[in-house]
Amino acid sequence: MRLSVIIPTLNESGHLDVLLDRMKKGALRKDVEILVVDGGSVDDTCAIARKHQLKVYETAAGRARQMNLGANKSSAEVLYFVHADTLPPVSYYDDIMQALGEEADLGCYRFKFDSSHLLLKINAYFTRYDKMWCRGGDQSLFIRSEVFNALGGYINDEVIMEEYTLLKKAMDRFKFVVMQKDILVSARKYRNNGYFRVQFANMVAFHMHRFGAESEKILQTYRTLIKYRS
Repeated sequence: MRLSVIIPTLNESGHLDVLLDRMKKGALRKDVEILVVDGGSVDDTCAIARKHQLKVYETAAGRARQMNLGANKSSAEVLYFVHADTLPPVSYYDDIMQALGEEADLGCYRFKFDSSHLLLKINAYFTRYDKMWCRGGDQSLFIRSEVFNALGGYINDEVIMEEYTLLKKAMDRFKFVVMQKDILVSARKYRNNGYFRVQFANMVAFHMHRFGAESEKILQTYRTLIKYRS
């Protein structure tokens, strides 16, 4: 079964090279295409992707819009959305195929921070559960193309928490799983702001989204609480 890895980027030259090495290693002798969708980077992000001889698409900034474009350009039965500052297991293709073989329609990994901070380890522990409050885009997301299309994809104009909107619709209708392996996630947001400040900001954003606040308002509020780049 063909898998499209879709990586939305914006000024990710510090992370992308390592991620692409990982994704290409996992794609060896597999039916995988890797698409990079850039949102207007002013660093070497696009040059790095082209150095890896990958397809690079460019559009206006906005992760939801970028991921939708990648999905539209995909030729695969399964989409796999991956943030540029994460590192999935090399076994990602086999892991996803196993989940699909067990009739999953979409799913993600648990995550593990690139930090030994005890509180971040506790935070990461809870990502093994299939609850909405345990989710986040950093966990990556695989989804059958037909399911993604049935859900209408991401909402282009959502500027934050786009994964939550999609998952809220999906988890009532389709089988969602958490694959019991870890994706390595950058702790830079916590290093830049402090653990408790980020946790408070996340809680505020989660509840604003839950009760229907517009994404622009959520983003504005989030940015007053922490240093954040969408």
